[in-house]
Amino acid sequence: MNQFSFEYPLLLLVILLFVVCAKFCKERSRAIFFPHINALMKKGGKNMAWLEWMKWIGIVSAVIALASPVITKSYTNSKKEGRDIVLIVDSSDSMRQRGFDLNDPWRTKFDVVKEVVGDFIEKRKNDRIGMVTFADIAFIASPLTFEKKFLTDITKMQKMGIAGKRTAINDAVVQAYNLLSKSKAKSKIAILLTDGVDNMSKIPFEDVKNLIAGRDIKLYTIGIGDERDYNGAYLKALADAGHGQAYGASDASSLEKIYEEIDKLEATKIDDKKIVQHTYLYIYPLFVAIFALLLFIYFRNSRGI
Repeated sequence: MNQFSFEYPLLLLVILLFVVCAKFCKERSRAIFFPHINALMKKGGKNMAWLEWMKWIGIVSAVIALASPVITKSYTNSKKEGRDIVLIVDSSDSMRQRGFDLNDPWRTKFDVVKEVVGDFIEKRKNDRIGMVTFADIAFIASPLTFEKKFLTDITKMQKMGIAGKRTAINDAVVQAYNLLSKSKAKSKIAILLTDGVDNMSKIPFEDVKNLIAGRDIKLYTIGIGDERDYNGAYLKALADAGHGQAYGASDASSLEKIYEEIDKLEATKIDDKKIVQHTYLYIYPLFVAIFALLLFIYFRNSRGI
């Protein structure tokens, strides 16, 4: 926003001083030597009026220059510190179970998860997000990207059965951590969602736990469905090692609230700095003042007034 002002506005009152002086402080010294000076000056007519204008332009411009006119431009510089997030999504056969969404019992768990994850992706405007899908094997469904539409489309295209029917949670976590290990972001997050118990991983739990504990990556774990479907203690142990939190979602509504809570906990940092830029304009009225007064002195002396 641009704003015009004077640094020393009170100096503009000096113009009034000159006006008052012009009215009441008449020049008398010349009249002592030239008694008919007033008559001669009246004969000057238009030339005298022109000189008078030059004098006042010079005086007013000089005072304006002293008052220091300035244009102030202020704006906010927002520095956004985004995060790198990897979503780890279970696509094993157990995700076919229906009844997880109380409003639409015919929807499968996987249908609900894709919708909730898609909403979460849309909210993370300034973050890079990647996705790891797992069942018998874990694979990278999407690398870390800012392209939210691409990632949303990838999420919608996910299908159960592509990676098998069983559950390899440990392998999926390691895959996600390998993806985040290449990241240079200051904040790195992994969000694991599963409705089962690890029964297919090649990597032991202790090795995974040691890996998580030694990285600067925060891990959130979410178990969905009945508490008997997944191992809550196992997911909590993973979250504790990853300096995160463990959650349990019994239905679609509670799953949405969990992702909303994680979204708030991991809000993007915005550092707003107000920057003020001053453009000083005194040089322009100063130039006009000097030019006008020089003309005034020159023409006045050349006419012998």
